[in-house]
Amino acid sequence: MNVNYKLAVTAVMVAALAGCSGGAERRRQANQDFNYLETAALGSWNSPSESVATVSNEYAIPPKEYPGSIGKAVDIRPPQQVLALIPGARTVNNTDGTVSLQLVNAAELDELWTLTKRLGQERQVAFDVNTPQMLETSWVNWNNEDEDTEISSRYRISRSAENGQYLYTIKLLDWREGGAEKPVSLVNQERYSILMTNLVMAKYDAYEREKARLRAQELVKQIPITMGQDRGGLPVVIARAPYNVFWERLPGLLQTLGFTVDGRNRSQGTVDVTFRAPDDPFWIDLGIQPLQLNNREYQLQLGDLGNRTSITVTDEDGKPVTEAALQSFAPVLAAAIDKENQS
Repeated sequence: MNVNYKLAVTAVMVAALAGCSGGAERRRQANQDFNYLETAALGSWNSPSESVATVSNEYAIPPKEYPGSIGKAVDIRPPQQVLALIPGARTVNNTDGTVSLQLVNAAELDELWTLTKRLGQERQVAFDVNTPQMLETSWVNWNNEDEDTEISSRYRISRSAENGQYLYTIKLLDWREGGAEKPVSLVNQERYSILMTNLVMAKYDAYEREKARLRAQELVKQIPITMGQDRGGLPVVIARAPYNVFWERLPGLLQTLGFTVDGRNRSQGTVDVTFRAPDDPFWIDLGIQPLQLNNREYQLQLGDLGNRTSITVTDEDGKPVTEAALQSFAPVLAAAIDKENQS
């Protein structure tokens, strides 16, 4: 089975939604202080008597108005970015600060719309307007450490499907700081529209990952487990299931057999475990001989063989377990799968 959805890294999501962690002063911190605001105005150059002035325009600043913020009004936080959690979706940052997602098909758009409503229910955010094509939220509160006060905002969320384009758009409508309504700046319009978009994207990603997990759980119900050999002729356990399917299901199986999963690395195919052998009644109930492993730490190495997955086991010193121990692992894993199929 091909899993068509990328798995989001949790740390990335936390960084995107939480903002800077150094407090509100981080959003406007100058180089140690704001003394530059006290700089004296420029005066006329008074040349010494009998001197000849040499004029150069190399460093001349053109006389004009330079609008922009100064002092504590300057916001130096890095810009927010929409998390790419929907494969094939394209982000459109509009000039008015709104954010649009151009989706691949109508089914994705409908699913995202349904999850948006569900997210509102979970976060107790009411929809003042609720039509098939548009939602307007009540006040959404943000308690970010890099803000001076509590921020609240209202949003219009709309969808459209015209000329083969499936658009999902979020626009910030109203803005409050510390309970007082204020005009929303373009910077905050962009920043908090993206924050809201990322909340919805995270909900979509979690939903798709759960679907993939359940789908993998169904596919793994009938997985023959046998012994085989690798290309070097060494013994390996063979699970007749694709790597991505078996990877999702393996931790649950291991936990039923007395293993504690300490860490996993999907790209490298490694699973770090600690084994504590269950009592004899467990093995009797399972109808199989106990695993020939000592109570210690091990590492399982999974290999992608297309429609099959290989499994080898090494101890905490990186040495392969004995062939007898590895051979005992295959029937135990098969028995655990059979028992779960019957439950």
